[in-house]
Amino acid sequence: MGNRFICMTKKDAKDNNGSKSKRMGRSQRKLLADEELIHRQALSMAIQQHQLSQRFDGSMSRRIGGSTSSRRRNLSDHFPNPKQLPEFLDSIKAKQFVLVHGEGFGAWCWYKTIALLEESGLLPTAIDLTGSGIDLTDTDSVTTLEDYSKPLINFLQNLPEDEKVILVGHSSGGACISYALEHFSKKISKAIFLCATMVLDGQRPFDVFAEELGSAELFMQESKFLIYGNGKDNPPTGFMFEKQNLRGLYFNQSPTKDVALAMVSMRSIPLGPIMEKLSLSPENYGTGRRFFIQTLDDHALSPDVQEKLVRENPPEGVFKIKGSDHCPFFSKPQSLHKILLEIAQIP
Repeated sequence: MGNRFICMTKKDAKDNNGSKSKRMGRSQRKLLADEELIHRQALSMAIQQHQLSQRFDGSMSRRIGGSTSSRRRNLSDHFPNPKQLPEFLDSIKAKQFVLVHGEGFGAWCWYKTIALLEESGLLPTAIDLTGSGIDLTDTDSVTTLEDYSKPLINFLQNLPEDEKVILVGHSSGGACISYALEHFSKKISKAIFLCATMVLDGQRPFDVFAEELGSAELFMQESKFLIYGNGKDNPPTGFMFEKQNLRGLYFNQSPTKDVALAMVSMRSIPLGPIMEKLSLSPENYGTGRRFFIQTLDDHALSPDVQEKLVRENPPEGVFKIKGSDHCPFFSKPQSLHKILLEIAQIP
């Protein structure tokens, strides 16, 4: 973690009595110890929730009548209490949510969402994309979107033929669920893009971030965040933002404990998958039911860029979370949870 516990002897404490500077030193040491404890507790909680989520298998319930609209929806106040759960669950066709993290993250980032969905009687599964989270693959070896999405592909391939899931893709994970829609559309009930790269046919995931990061060509030439896993004489293999950049871009509204968890858990980002142009067809991707969740205090993917995405590639429904940074599973988990439940109930 990088922090150390520092102990004082009784003699040191006695000698330092009455010294303002020493009292400040003692306070700083306590702060370091507290921060270390926060890191350990947060990481332990995330791993526990991730492991718990892997025990669940998908299931289905009957479809009820009704219609939906492509108009924009406001966040509903509806939230099922235990007495309402049987009726609420009966209204949902696909009960299993598959949560796909964004660049640098892992399944651990969904720990709050997993707990909330489970409490509602639903079945969340968070996956680690290749080279992410606790997957041991070297990120420098992940060169294509197919490679990066392999854990999601394996999950969908192993899903029983009579079952469908709801996919939720965060940030660049949106490219992974777009890829899944193209190749496994019959196994996906709905695809939810959470401030995500909802690209068009022939577009790269990186193109979505071009307004913030500059053109792909310029980024590849000049970015100080690039990683050269195969040596400086070869093309870059990945990139990793510095901690101060991550805090400002991703976590401007997130709680301190969750930021601490992210700082010790995020990994470098393979460059190949986000620079790859997607091939999306009207008969596969085009027939999928897509929804978009906008985060309105997002510094990594601005609200204007998100608005442009839904305008150029209209989904079935658009939802908005006020006061959320780029990571609503940290900054606004309850609001995100309510929207996921609302989308799940749309016939």
